Amino acid sequence: MEFQTILYEVKEHIATITLNLPEVRNPLTEKLVTELIQAIKLADLDEQVHAMILTGRGKSFSAGGNLNEFKRTSEKDVPTLYFEGKSSTELFKLGATVQTPMIAAVNGAALGGGTGLVAMCHVAIASTSAKLGLTELKLGIVPFVILPWVRRAVGNRKVMEMMLKAEVLTAEDACKYNLVHQVVEPERLGEEVWNTAKIIASHSPLAVKLALDSYFTTEQMDFMKSFDYLSNLRLVSFKSEDLKEGASAFLEKRVPDWKGV
Repeated sequence: MEFQTILYEVKEHIATITLNLPEVRNPLTEKLVTELIQAIKLADLDEQVHAMILTGRGKSFSAGGNLNEFKRTSEKDVPTLYFEGKSSTELFKLGATVQTPMIAAVNGAALGGGTGLVAMCHVAIASTSAKLGLTELKLGIVPFVILPWVRRAVGNRKVMEMMLKAEVLTAEDACKYNLVHQVVEPERLGEEVWNTAKIIASHSPLAVKLALDSYFTTEQMDFMKSFDYLSNLRLVSFKSEDLKEGASAFLEKRVPDWKGV
């Protein structure tokens, strides 16, 4: 598949998806969002891909929404805006529906929608040069689509403060708020993210899929019913070839040969 606004590469069972509009700080244009959705789905459907890395080319991860497109919204009718919004919503639903873990390599500024992308990823590692924040109110808009992900990461009270103050956070503060899991020096970011991806990709693909299923399906489920769902789901794991292989490999002190079934 040919992309114009992103770069896509698969190596050692890891797909790297790079936002590729560095001259304008990788904004979430309509074109880029469409291609990003396609790339994430492409990686998720590829049985050879066991982990994804999402990053930005240049000095920024993503500056968020495209201001030039925002300026033209008054010229569009409501149905047009509605369907454009559905595309953006589809992107941010992917974090809860993909079966392949996503790792954010936050190489620079990740503001507005960029912060939403970071919060959506299952693991997020940031450079000390990264900046994050919900800066939308400064522009007269609200972080509508990304609010669920940021709220999940930082909690209700903190996301309210972030929205209303619209401040830019350092990478260290973002880590304290749980927006990112780890902060490293810029020269170590690529290596640290790759090592994390390699660890995840080394696990049973089936077990990883079941882990994501377990987490997202039971998150909003009734507490007692969640035990029943997980008890049923573990039957898939207990009868899998990967469990047999994992147990055998451990006892035989060798690297497992996963089949993903």
